[in-house]
Amino acid sequence: MWALRLVQTQLRPRPRPRPRLRRWPLRDAASSFSFSSSSSRPAAGGAVGVQALVFAQHGEPVKVVELKTLEVRPLDTSDVRIKMLAAPVNPADINVIQGTYALLPKLPAVGGNEGVGQVLEVGSEVTRVKPGDLVIPADVGLGTWQTEAVMSEKSLISIPSDIPLLCAATLGVNPCTAYRMLSDFEQLRPGDSIIQNAANSGVGQAVIQIAAALGLRTINVVRDRPDLQKLTDRLKGLGAEHIFTEEAMRRPEMKDFFKNFPRPRLAFNCVGGKSSTELMRHLGHGGTMVTYGGMAKQPVTASVSSFIFKDLKLRGFWLTQWKKDQGPDQFKEMILTLCDFIRRGQLTEPSCSEVPLQDYQAALEASMKPFVSSKQILTM
Repeated sequence: MWALRLVQTQLRPRPRPRPRLRRWPLRDAASSFSFSSSSSRPAAGGAVGVQALVFAQHGEPVKVVELKTLEVRPLDTSDVRIKMLAAPVNPADINVIQGTYALLPKLPAVGGNEGVGQVLEVGSEVTRVKPGDLVIPADVGLGTWQTEAVMSEKSLISIPSDIPLLCAATLGVNPCTAYRMLSDFEQLRPGDSIIQNAANSGVGQAVIQIAAALGLRTINVVRDRPDLQKLTDRLKGLGAEHIFTEEAMRRPEMKDFFKNFPRPRLAFNCVGGKSSTELMRHLGHGGTMVTYGGMAKQPVTASVSSFIFKDLKLRGFWLTQWKKDQGPDQFKEMILTLCDFIRRGQLTEPSCSEVPLQDYQAALEASMKPFVSSKQILTM
């Protein structure tokens, strides 16, 4: 049934040019607060004072991010006031602070693009959410690293109240990316195989679980590390069928492996450089490699023979662009589909470490260390 649904929801995005760096206006986030002069000073004039992680310039996160007290503006008729409960530190959040991401906010800005909050109060014209509802961001740049915020109704999506907190906090980015890449580029059926690098990433863990639920076979590539066996056991517990290190993928023995295992029709690249070259080398004829990240900060290099003799296709995926192209209703539908996976026990949160907001520097430092598979979750 799920395989049939996967095929029926095929969307084949048209190739699009690489996005240039540009700045979003932060309509909701920027207008929802004003800065106080001190992090220890109470909000003036009776306004609500909230704690938020703010950066006024781009640079290394541990140096430019500060814990500040903000004043939340009054509720407008179409606004929603929410208490943030938990928000992850994603690689894209780090890149935004560093100033290297494709979309950059006006400064100063509150960090964070993902998380879950609970509705406290709604404006008189709000109809889609009510006090007590759990909500996640529908837009980027809302600033989720704060204890409370006022946002427009259209920038939020309500989710079922029975979704576990950490699943909800990490629902809007990585699982969505995984689901779309599994759905939109090849017509996969049970028994087909896929291959991915950075398999221990948030997207990688979601790919493993959703693929297993759909009857797809996975080859998962990770970097060698001191705790490799521990990582291997954890990924296999999520449903990973085969796990190889980057070095193992380059060995001649891989030819024997593929004598008894179907060549992948689809590859997911989050690394670039030599790692992406290896993914292409193992793809089957006519297969597709989708690039959604570039951890190695090295270009994707493809041989001429990959195109002539294997007819490989190289594509890219960016969830922000997908949401812009498809609209909020399609995004909401996908979120509800993923909630069904969660309810059935087929999709869990990634390996997480919960960190209180005031200990944000430890969370930022951990997010930038190599071989850290645990996603840092800021709790409010």
